[in-house]
This record gives sequence, C-alpha cells and structure tokens, in this order.
Amino acid sequence: MIKNEFTIKDLIEIYESKKKIHGHNTFKYISKIFEEAKPIHKKFFTGKDHEQSWRAFKGKNLEKLIIHIIEDEVNSIGLKILNGNKIERTKSSNLSKELSLVKRNLLVDFGEFGSHLPDVDIIIYYPKTCEIVAVLSSKVTLRERIAQTGYWKIKLSLDKVTEHIKVYFVTPDEDGTLKIKNPVKKGRAIVEVDTDGSYVLSETPIEESNKVKMFDKFIEDLKKLLK
Repeated sequence: MIKNEFTIKDLIEIYESKKKIHGHNTFKYISKIFEEAKPIHKKFFTGKDHEQSWRAFKGKNLEKLIIHIIEDEVNSIGLKILNGNKIERTKSSNLSKELSLVKRNLLVDFGEFGSHLPDVDIIIYYPKTCEIVAVLSSKVTLRERIAQTGYWKIKLSLDKVTEHIKVYFVTPDEDGTLKIKNPVKKGRAIVEVDTDGSYVLSETPIEESNKVKMFDKFIEDLKKLLK
C-alpha cells in the first residue's frame, strides 16, 4: 500500500525512536520531535499553505502524543484517560454508558442557556464511577488558551458536582512564558492564580513552583490526588 499522509502514528514512531536515546526524559524533546516531523509532513502535503496545515496538525496531535506518553501510567493507578473530542464531537445517544456518564460529570451549567462541556483536550477519570479527576488543556504556547483554561477552572469550581476537578495546562512553552517566576509574565500569573497548575515539556530549565513544574512531576502529583 502506498503511503499518502503523515499521521499521529508516524509521530509516535518518531517519539518512540527518541525514547531509546533519552528514556523517561524524552518528553523534553517534544518541540524537536515536531521540528523533525515537519518536513516529513510537508512531503505528503498537496495544498497551497503548508504552514497553516502544519499548525493545525501540530495543535491537534500534541494532545494525542501527550496521551500516548502517560496513558500506561494513568491506567496503572486505576484511572482512564480520554481525548476530550471523543465526547464533545459525539452525540450522547452514540456514546457508551461509561462515556455518557463522563460527559454528564463534566458539564457546566449556564442556567437558561443550557449545559455545555468546557474546552479541554484530555480527561482523566475513575472508570468505575466515571467521576472526573482532572482535565488538561495542551497547547504549544500559553497565549493560545491559558486565559480560557483559567475561565473553565472558575466555572467548574462553582458547581458541587465539578468543584473537585483539577484543571491543568500542559505545554512545551515554546515562547518561554513559564520560564521565570520574577518578573512574572501574564500567562504564568494566570497559571499560578487561576488554574491548578501547568506542566512543561521542554529542554529549557524553568523556575518551578507549586503550580509550575516539569512534566515528569505530573504522574506523582496525580497519584497524590487519589490519596
């Protein structure tokens, strides 16, 4: 069969090849992995604006790559991980009972304007009860959606059903917004005050805090939520 596109499967293959070199630190090289993938993606591109197509591919598949990186560890502690699009773009009548309950447990009430799902990329939940533990937004830079993530944290905290849900932002932080604590940039201020934290996939060292950490701290922090 002739290959005619570059997919998330190909991206994961690049990641796994780097994992043989960098081991558990491979998450630090996410940006370089995408840089390596870009010219390969271009070989299969047939339209007029490859840059636009690439940005869409990168944004859509960052979350899928993050799921790939942590899925086994999430499962090993008795939780499940889910791409948010799975429930957002599927009619409730077409969802399994489990996913339908996950969807219900994440809905935000807007009163007379109905209930709507928050804009999140990744959902982590208890499979037995379908109770949501945490939701993650994943973007290449903070400016793409950090204020929106802070907004959804506030909305979730206003309802007894959803107030316990942790809201995190996961990013390669390619514009360096999270790098230093002082002087603080607006994006980091939003993370520190209006979210439950951010995890960084980057080679560049950052000044960590209780809310801003390197991505390798995520699973340990997730385990703490279960105690």
